[in-house]
Amino acid sequence: MPELTYIQAISDALRQEMRRDQRVFVLGQDVGVYGGAFKVTLGFQEEFGPWRVMDAPLSETAIVGGATGAALMGLRPVAEMQFADFISCAWDHLVTVAAKQFFRGRTPVPIVVRLPSGGGFSGGPFHSQNPESSFAHIPGLKIVCPATPHDAKGLLATSIEDPNPVLYFEHKHLYRRIKGEVPEERYTIPFGQARVHREGDDAVVVTWGAMVHTASDAADQLAGEGFEVEILDLRTLIPWDKARVLESVRRCSKVLVLHEDTRTGGFGAEIAATIAEEAFEDLDAPVVRIAAPDTPVPFSPALEKAFLPQVEDVVKSLQELAAY
Repeated sequence: MPELTYIQAISDALRQEMRRDQRVFVLGQDVGVYGGAFKVTLGFQEEFGPWRVMDAPLSETAIVGGATGAALMGLRPVAEMQFADFISCAWDHLVTVAAKQFFRGRTPVPIVVRLPSGGGFSGGPFHSQNPESSFAHIPGLKIVCPATPHDAKGLLATSIEDPNPVLYFEHKHLYRRIKGEVPEERYTIPFGQARVHREGDDAVVVTWGAMVHTASDAADQLAGEGFEVEILDLRTLIPWDKARVLESVRRCSKVLVLHEDTRTGGFGAEIAATIAEEAFEDLDAPVVRIAAPDTPVPFSPALEKAFLPQVEDVVKSLQELAAY
């Protein structure tokens, strides 16, 4: 089984889907001749031609609107936003039209919007956001947040074959930093099924995306102290695996919800509220949340480090949970 980086797994999945299904095509800014801002589609235009790898104008509204129209005509577009932050320009087409079309006319809208997201590279407030919670509130959208190369490939294949609009949040800081074994053949991973990244019984960290690896590093440190932490990777936020989260809560009794998005209104609040409503009697300590503060992402490397949840933050909170 070959070892791929996170970004190679995304590219591999997209290429396989385009070879498998002639309805799948890619559109976005610089995705063709240039190969994409992060080179995910490098060489695609040579293989598939300019009509299936389309360089779009500098207009996220046109990209998502065009993708929605193409989906209504039976195609399966994959639209790339160069940065997840720019999806705000296409809010109306995505939220008012694509997300609601099935409810209005029973017409599937099978579009995937690839969203390079997250901080860790001093990109500042316009290139580092995780706007996942903004869309988790919108009925009709699905939200995917892979943390590993294996999941990145399988979840992208599932996203492309799904009949609903899917927001595929791919974390930029993982692109070339994370490697893992990825099958050469095509495979899919069902939405709404969490993955146990690390086993443990003393506490559970519920997280997704890049924070899976932050939590794992913290758990490695605490294992030396005899405190075994389970890392539960949600993989998808809409739908999210509530049953698996509650099972871990009832077994471990201590919970930390960790995400990179800002704290107020972040998706972690939904998880914490659900645990409080449905598993309160199983808790041995209050549910703890770690998230970014309610401020734009700083440019300064030192300030960005203070903004993003760090391994030491997770270690400290878990130690406090252990001592509770």
